[in-house]
Amino acid sequence: MHTNELIYEDSPYLLQHAHNPVNWMAWSEKALLKAKEENKLIFLSIGYSTCHWCHVMERETFEDEVSAKVLNDSYVSIKVDREEMPDLDKYYQDVHYLLTKRSGGWPLSIIMTPSQQVIFAGTYLPPQSAQGRMGFRELTSFIKGKFDDEYEEVQKSAESIEAAIKHYERSFEQKSHIDKVAVVEAFVSNVKASYDDVSKGVGSAPKFPHASTWNALLDIYVQTKNLEALYMSEDALFAMAQGGINDQIEGGFYRYSVDESWVIPHFEKMLYTNAELIEVYAKLYALTQKPLFNEVVDKTIEAMDERFLKEGLYLSASDADSEGEEGKYFVFGFIQAKEALLKGGLNQVEVKEVMDYFGITKFGNFEHQSTNPVITCNEKPSRLDEAIAILKQERQKVAYPFIDTKILTSWNALMVTALFEAGKIEKAKSVLDSLLKTLHVNGVLYHQIVLCGSLKVEALLEDYAFVIESVLRAYAYTKEMHYLVLAKKLSHEAEHKFYKEEIWYLSDKAFRAKAVLEDNSYKSPLSTMIKNLFELAKIEDDTALFIRAKDMLESFGAGITKYAHAYPEAVRGITRYM
Repeated sequence: MHTNELIYEDSPYLLQHAHNPVNWMAWSEKALLKAKEENKLIFLSIGYSTCHWCHVMERETFEDEVSAKVLNDSYVSIKVDREEMPDLDKYYQDVHYLLTKRSGGWPLSIIMTPSQQVIFAGTYLPPQSAQGRMGFRELTSFIKGKFDDEYEEVQKSAESIEAAIKHYERSFEQKSHIDKVAVVEAFVSNVKASYDDVSKGVGSAPKFPHASTWNALLDIYVQTKNLEALYMSEDALFAMAQGGINDQIEGGFYRYSVDESWVIPHFEKMLYTNAELIEVYAKLYALTQKPLFNEVVDKTIEAMDERFLKEGLYLSASDADSEGEEGKYFVFGFIQAKEALLKGGLNQVEVKEVMDYFGITKFGNFEHQSTNPVITCNEKPSRLDEAIAILKQERQKVAYPFIDTKILTSWNALMVTALFEAGKIEKAKSVLDSLLKTLHVNGVLYHQIVLCGSLKVEALLEDYAFVIESVLRAYAYTKEMHYLVLAKKLSHEAEHKFYKEEIWYLSDKAFRAKAVLEDNSYKSPLSTMIKNLFELAKIEDDTALFIRAKDMLESFGAGITKYAHAYPEAVRGITRYM
């Protein structure tokens, strides 16, 4: 059995690759220096432990002896857990977008010169070429050949890419006055332009929940009584609640839907997805008083508690695969579900009602004629709760997917904010207190801890931004002064660490990626940070702080005005405070 340097790491994702035949190293000065000293190309692979395509690429490519030999002979291979280093991931996702004009994803595959200049960016790469797509072996051999034989050309290309990256980063920084009314109107009309009137939600397949978009629209509705903002949010959130992106048996949302009708998801569950959706469903319930939305909130919290809550804090994510098959734990065969329900004491008529309600048919909606449950009608079967308990029991015959035992400060803080917004005040305080006790030690805030591990990585901008937000929520709901004192202290620290020469950075480490306002897989840490400053300015009646926060937003003013829909969290700040 092979073993590489990742065996010494804490990250569950890096440990998953510790026995690949590839001589992986973790991102470090040592690895980067090795590439320089040996004049070797760098192959950088970024992923996370519950990512389906990361597992596929590992199985096919990184466990393939031929691919491994190419890497080991000619490259320094570096593995990064994107949850451990979101700053690094964000930078290289932007590079991927710049080079391919397509949004990235995971696994992210980057090839660089020995001095870290990017020459290739891609995502999943199969081991061999097929269907007109270059495979991993050919690609890495081809680039190595170019590097050896046409070094000047490769170097020239790397330098022009580097210049393009710098230009791209600067392109967002166009200072402009923000007209609140115009931005709000642009946001609603831009969302409407990409809104799916048939299946609801934004865009086409693959379809993401976009919680921050609905959150911004609901804030806009509260402020302006714009009914379109309310109806788009309500329809999208209703469709997701009834759809297959919501685990109808155990609760909790999967990361995204593969199809545009919300039927078949990628089955991994992320803490951040669920935290952001709990918050927005709670807000929608407060506005509409429709019981379904409150049910979704409660069931999602229960699901997170059951699978992710350990020692008072939440683990980061669970996988899509069980026993080597995607979705195996979550789906049902027609005969399997029918027999389980009959055995559980439901009669034939009741069984049919339940099967129809969840759309469990002979043909199925997923692989091998199995079904991922979706709600097909509004009429609840009389014995629905019993049926759900039986089906949940039936699932236990398959092992539950792998759960990543990392406790991330930022994602836990998102969950705290969600619990406050859902009115679970005592529970929210308890999680917040555990978070501060475990990850704010001797005055230092940390980014993460792995269960039974030690504190190593200091906090990034996202940790500060989301913790300050959750502490301000705590102050708003309890009026306990120590929360306000802490929010102010952490805000000063964040500015000192990450705000240099009027630019916010995602970290204060040697590798510094600029922070951006747009929301990605979850809301923007920078937008959240600026929103926090507005909130503190309002509480303290601090005009100078308000002007500084407004200035920070307006340094991206041109982009916000033009592409409002890309900045939901920033638009929330504008709607609420400007």
